[in-house]
Amino acid sequence: MIQLKLINQLSMKKTILIVILTFILMPKSSAQDDGVLGAALGLAAIGGAIIAVDQMKEQAELRATEWLLNNRPEMSSFSLKTLAFDGKKAKDMSAVSVITYKIQEFQLQDKPELNGKKYLLFGFTSYGWANEMGVDLSRVSWYMIDAAEWTNMMVAYVKTASDERNDSTIKERLKTGKIVNKGIKDGFDYTIPFFRLEGDMYAVRDYNEMMKLIYNERSLGIYLKETSDLVQIGRGDIIDIHEFFNEED
Repeated sequence: MIQLKLINQLSMKKTILIVILTFILMPKSSAQDDGVLGAALGLAAIGGAIIAVDQMKEQAELRATEWLLNNRPEMSSFSLKTLAFDGKKAKDMSAVSVITYKIQEFQLQDKPELNGKKYLLFGFTSYGWANEMGVDLSRVSWYMIDAAEWTNMMVAYVKTASDERNDSTIKERLKTGKIVNKGIKDGFDYTIPFFRLEGDMYAVRDYNEMMKLIYNERSLGIYLKETSDLVQIGRGDIIDIHEFFNEED
């Protein structure tokens, strides 16, 4: 943690130093002073925001790794990467409702390949989990699944969003297609279309003792029973997770 803070502090100082040098060395007239100063301050603010998001991402990955070490001690070699963090702004981070991590085991050797079993770790967050002080672990609930459980979740979700009730049919469609806003799409065709609902309409299915699955036209919703929080997983993240579990190693 100390090394991480030192690296982040040095990165911030480097960004500010570059901005100051640019301001000093750039040829300018008195009429340009305000504009150049404003641009310099803007660059400094952008640099600070980027660093803040990077810090939160690193801290969140650290917390996820600690959870994995504490709760899955049998996993002796693995890779952990954040799936859904790109494109987030520092001011929006406290409102992020779920962070997903791709986990894959590997055989320990020189220059190992990621070819072991895959998992997905959900970090369900409560509002205010990230602030200027960092990441508050007490506001994050963890849930880890493998490829089979992800398929089960998607089968239940498709049943919630459509009139298809046959598990085997849904699994077969999921193998070659992907879930998008209007249904399971394979190429240009919708093999299982979803119900068309208004933005304020919701379909609910009780999934397990921890959660309910929610469908509307915007996203996959997960209602956490213990905390009474409704979190959302975007379509892009669903596609990324599906590709992660189904891609060839």
